[in-house]
Amino acid sequence: MNERRLAPGLSVPVIGLGTWQALAASPDPGAVVTAMLDAGGRLFDSSPMYGRAEPLLGAALRERRSEAIVATKIWTDSAQEGRQQFARQLEFYGGRVEVEQVHNLVAWPDHLRWLADEREAGRIGVLGATHYSPGAFDELAEVMRSGLIEMVQVPYNPAEREIEREILPLALELELGVLVMRPLGSGRLGAVPADQLRDLGVESWAEAVLVWALSAPGITAVIPATGDPQHALANARAGSHPGFGDEQRRRVEELWQRR
Repeated sequence: MNERRLAPGLSVPVIGLGTWQALAASPDPGAVVTAMLDAGGRLFDSSPMYGRAEPLLGAALRERRSEAIVATKIWTDSAQEGRQQFARQLEFYGGRVEVEQVHNLVAWPDHLRWLADEREAGRIGVLGATHYSPGAFDELAEVMRSGLIEMVQVPYNPAEREIEREILPLALELELGVLVMRPLGSGRLGAVPADQLRDLGVESWAEAVLVWALSAPGITAVIPATGDPQHALANARAGSHPGFGDEQRRRVEELWQRR
C-alpha cells in the first residue's frame, strides 16, 4: 500500500480504518483490524467519543500493536478529564499514541498545552486537531497557523468539498498532514454499475470515491469506517491505485451526482 508523510518523521498508509459507529457494532472487531493490518492499512483512528471503540481497538491489536499507527483523540472541555482519557489510552495502546488529536476543537488551547508536554516526554508522536463542520473551519485554520499542531482531520467527499476553499491550501502552505473522515459520505455512497467504472481502473464504486479523495493535492490519507473485514479489504485496494487525473476526478463527481 502507498504511504505518505503525515508529519516529520511519520509516514502513514493512504488507507486507514475509522472506528466511528463501526468497530463496536462489528460481530468480530479483531477480524476487521487483522484484515486491515494484513492489507497494509496500519492506520487506525478512534476517540473517547466512539463508545467502546478505543478498548476494542487496543484488544484487537494485541501482539501486533507494533505494526499499527494509532490516531486517537481527546474529547472533553476539562483538562483533568482529558488527562484521564489519555491515561486510559496509554493502557489500551501499550504506553504510546502515535497521533493524538483534539476532537472537534473542544478546549483546544488548554489541551494542546499539556499534550505538548506528553509529546516532549515521548508518549505522543504527532499532535493534531479535528472538526466535522465547515462552520468551525475558521477556528481550525487559526489552530493550524498557531504552530501547535502537525495535522488536521476533516470531512471530504464529492458532496463535502468545503475544505478545498481554505483548509487544504493552508495545509499545503504549512506542510501539515490531512486525514479525511467521511470519505464515503456518511452512508450516502449509493451504487454505480461496474461497467461505468472500467475506465477508472477500479473494482468498486467505493474504491473510486476513495481514490478521488486521495488524488486531491494535500490529502495524506482517508479513514473509511467499517465493521466488515471484506469491506476493509475492498477499501484497502484503493491504497495501491496510481491516482486520478483531473478528468477522472470530474468523472467520479458526475457519477456521484447520477448514482
